[in-house]
Amino acid sequence: MKNKIMSLCCTFMLVISMLLISANNANAASDDVILDGSYLTHENESIGYATKTTRGVDLLAGYSKCVKQGPGKIYAGGTTIASRTVGSVRIGVIVERAQKEDTAWEYYDSWQKENLNTDRAGSNRSLQVEGGYYYRVRCFHAANDDVSSSFTDGVYVE
Repeated sequence: MKNKIMSLCCTFMLVISMLLISANNANAASDDVILDGSYLTHENESIGYATKTTRGVDLLAGYSKCVKQGPGKIYAGGTTIASRTVGSVRIGVIVERAQKEDTAWEYYDSWQKENLNTDRAGSNRSLQVEGGYYYRVRCFHAANDDVSSSFTDGVYVE
Protein backbone atom coordinates (compact mmCIF):
# COMPACT_ATOMS: atom_id res chain seq x y z
CA MET A 1 0.00 0.00 0.00
CA LYS A 2 2.82 2.37 0.88
CA ASN A 3 4.51 1.72 -2.52
CA LYS A 4 1.25 2.36 -4.33
CA ILE A 5 0.79 5.76 -2.64
CA MET A 6 4.42 6.68 -3.35
CA SER A 7 3.98 5.68 -7.01
CA LEU A 8 0.79 7.75 -7.30
CA CYS A 9 2.51 10.79 -5.77
CA CYS A 10 5.45 10.52 -8.18
CA THR A 11 3.09 10.14 -11.14
CA PHE A 12 1.07 13.15 -10.00
CA MET A 13 4.24 15.27 -9.63
CA LEU A 14 5.44 14.17 -13.06
CA VAL A 15 2.13 15.13 -14.70
CA ILE A 16 2.09 18.54 -12.95
CA SER A 17 5.70 19.28 -13.97
CA MET A 18 4.95 18.35 -17.59
CA LEU A 19 1.97 20.70 -17.62
CA LEU A 20 4.05 23.54 -16.21
CA ILE A 21 6.83 23.03 -18.74
CA SER A 22 4.46 22.91 -21.71
CA ALA A 23 2.64 26.04 -20.50
CA ASN A 24 5.44 28.28 -21.83
CA ASN A 25 4.42 30.01 -25.05
CA ALA A 26 6.76 29.53 -27.97
CA ASN A 27 7.00 32.35 -30.48
CA ALA A 28 7.33 30.76 -33.89
CA ALA A 29 7.51 33.99 -35.84
CA SER A 30 10.10 36.69 -35.36
CA ASP A 31 9.40 40.41 -35.39
CA ASP A 32 12.67 41.12 -37.24
CA VAL A 33 12.22 42.80 -40.61
CA ILE A 34 13.83 41.04 -43.59
CA LEU A 35 14.53 42.94 -46.80
CA ASP A 36 15.78 40.92 -49.78
CA GLY A 37 17.32 38.25 -47.54
CA SER A 38 18.96 40.66 -45.07
CA TYR A 39 17.73 41.26 -41.54
CA LEU A 40 17.51 44.92 -40.56
CA THR A 41 19.54 45.03 -37.33
CA HIS A 42 20.89 47.48 -34.80
CA GLU A 43 24.07 45.43 -34.35
CA ASN A 44 27.48 47.08 -34.69
CA GLU A 45 28.62 44.77 -37.48
CA SER A 46 27.48 42.08 -39.87
CA ILE A 47 29.44 39.51 -41.90
CA GLY A 48 28.07 37.55 -44.84
CA TYR A 49 29.72 34.46 -46.32
CA ALA A 50 29.78 33.41 -49.96
CA THR A 51 27.37 30.77 -51.10
CA LYS A 52 29.02 27.56 -52.27
CA THR A 53 29.58 27.02 -55.96
CA THR A 54 28.44 23.71 -57.37
CA ARG A 55 31.24 23.52 -59.91
CA GLY A 56 34.73 24.86 -60.00
CA VAL A 57 37.96 24.29 -58.15
CA ASP A 58 39.53 27.75 -57.94
CA LEU A 59 37.24 29.68 -55.55
CA LEU A 60 37.63 28.63 -51.92
CA ALA A 61 35.74 31.26 -49.90
CA GLY A 62 34.54 34.83 -49.79
CA TYR A 63 32.93 37.17 -47.34
CA SER A 64 31.49 40.65 -47.07
CA LYS A 65 31.55 42.88 -44.00
CA CYS A 66 29.73 46.01 -42.82
CA VAL A 67 30.73 47.68 -39.54
CA LYS A 68 29.17 50.75 -37.92
CA GLN A 69 32.05 53.04 -36.87
CA GLY A 70 29.93 55.76 -35.31
CA PRO A 71 27.27 58.25 -36.33
CA GLY A 72 27.37 58.68 -40.10
CA LYS A 73 30.35 56.37 -40.70
CA ILE A 74 30.71 52.73 -41.78
CA TYR A 75 33.48 50.34 -42.77
CA ALA A 76 32.53 48.29 -45.83
CA GLY A 77 34.43 45.65 -47.75
CA GLY A 78 35.16 42.01 -48.33
CA THR A 79 37.67 39.34 -49.29
CA THR A 80 37.87 36.64 -51.93
CA ILE A 81 40.12 33.62 -51.30
CA ALA A 82 41.17 31.16 -54.00
CA SER A 83 42.05 27.53 -53.25
CA ARG A 84 45.53 28.07 -54.74
CA THR A 85 47.48 30.70 -56.67
CA VAL A 86 45.45 31.50 -59.78
CA GLY A 87 45.73 33.93 -62.66
CA SER A 88 43.03 36.32 -61.43
CA VAL A 89 41.23 36.86 -58.12
CA ARG A 90 38.54 39.55 -58.11
CA ILE A 91 36.12 41.18 -55.70
CA GLY A 92 33.32 43.63 -56.40
CA VAL A 93 31.89 45.53 -53.43
CA ILE A 94 28.45 47.16 -53.50
CA VAL A 95 27.09 49.25 -50.61
CA GLU A 96 23.32 49.53 -50.45
CA ARG A 97 20.95 51.32 -48.09
CA ALA A 98 17.29 51.16 -47.10
CA GLN A 99 14.88 52.37 -44.48
CA LYS A 100 12.62 50.07 -42.48
CA GLU A 101 9.53 50.80 -44.58
CA ASP A 102 11.32 50.36 -47.97
CA THR A 103 10.59 47.41 -50.25
CA ALA A 104 14.03 47.24 -51.88
CA TRP A 105 17.65 48.21 -51.27
CA GLU A 106 18.97 51.24 -53.13
CA TYR A 107 22.47 51.62 -54.54
CA TYR A 108 24.84 53.79 -52.49
CA ASP A 109 28.44 53.12 -53.65
CA SER A 110 30.60 50.44 -55.29
CA TRP A 111 34.14 49.55 -56.30
CA GLN A 112 36.14 46.56 -57.44
CA LYS A 113 39.62 45.10 -57.23
CA GLU A 114 41.57 42.45 -59.12
CA ASN A 115 44.83 40.78 -58.09
CA LEU A 116 46.82 38.75 -60.58
CA ASN A 117 48.82 35.58 -59.88
CA THR A 118 47.82 35.30 -56.22
CA ASP A 119 45.36 33.46 -53.98
CA ARG A 120 43.33 36.38 -52.55
CA ALA A 121 41.88 39.82 -53.11
CA GLY A 122 40.43 42.12 -50.50
CA SER A 123 39.07 45.62 -50.60
CA ASN A 124 37.54 47.88 -47.97
CA ARG A 125 36.80 51.52 -47.27
CA SER A 126 35.52 53.76 -44.53
CA LEU A 127 32.57 55.75 -45.84
CA GLN A 128 30.77 58.84 -44.62
CA VAL A 129 27.08 57.98 -44.92
CA GLU A 130 23.76 59.62 -44.21
CA GLY A 131 22.17 58.61 -40.90
CA GLY A 132 18.70 57.12 -40.52
CA TYR A 133 19.35 54.23 -42.92
CA TYR A 134 20.26 50.55 -42.74
CA TYR A 135 23.39 49.79 -44.78
CA ARG A 136 24.44 46.43 -46.18
CA VAL A 137 27.39 45.23 -48.25
CA ARG A 138 27.10 42.82 -51.18
CA CYS A 139 30.23 41.31 -52.71
CA PHE A 140 30.85 39.35 -55.87
CA HIS A 141 33.76 36.93 -55.62
CA ALA A 142 35.70 35.39 -58.52
CA ALA A 143 38.79 33.21 -58.86
CA ASN A 144 39.49 32.70 -62.55
CA ASP A 145 36.05 31.63 -63.88
CA ASP A 146 34.57 30.46 -60.53
CA VAL A 147 32.13 33.02 -59.14
CA SER A 148 29.99 33.43 -56.04
CA SER A 149 28.45 36.20 -53.96
CA SER A 150 27.82 37.20 -50.36
CA PHE A 151 25.88 39.87 -48.50
CA THR A 152 25.51 41.15 -44.96
CA ASP A 153 22.48 42.01 -42.88
CA GLY A 154 21.52 45.67 -42.71
CA VAL A 155 23.30 47.70 -40.01
CA TYR A 156 21.46 50.80 -38.76
CA VAL A 157 23.45 54.03 -38.77
CA GLU A 158 22.31 57.06 -36.78
